Amino acid sequence: MFSQVASKSKKAYLLFNSYKLKMNIETLREYCISKKGATEGFPFGEDTLVFKVNGKIFALVSLDEDLSINLKCEPSFALELRERYASVTPGYHMNKKHWNTVSLDGSVPDKEIFSWIDHSYELAAGNKKR
Repeated sequence: MFSQVASKSKKAYLLFNSYKLKMNIETLREYCISKKGATEGFPFGEDTLVFKVNGKIFALVSLDEDLSINLKCEPSFALELRERYASVTPGYHMNKKHWNTVSLDGSVPDKEIFSWIDHSYELAAGNKKR
């Protein structure tokens, strides 16, 4: 079991530190599912891949033509990101105060997106960090 966890952690580390990766659904899925206790499913239909930890959602990925991800966020940080990036908007079909939708159009570096996924995961898991 330890080797499986170490393997997942190593894979996540390589994904996070790779600058040549282009964000796509495979990269996004691998990173989200590598989080400790993360599960995935399609509770809202086949067009939305949902990642949870401890039964709480930390990421929703729209599988439509334009790839996007909804991420939980501290309210003040959510506003800051919306001001900084045009591709970050209030969460689509979510509580706009606590969720952002990020269009994965290449305008935000992958490293930033991975850090936002980490932030969302930590909030959902109950480990508030920023």
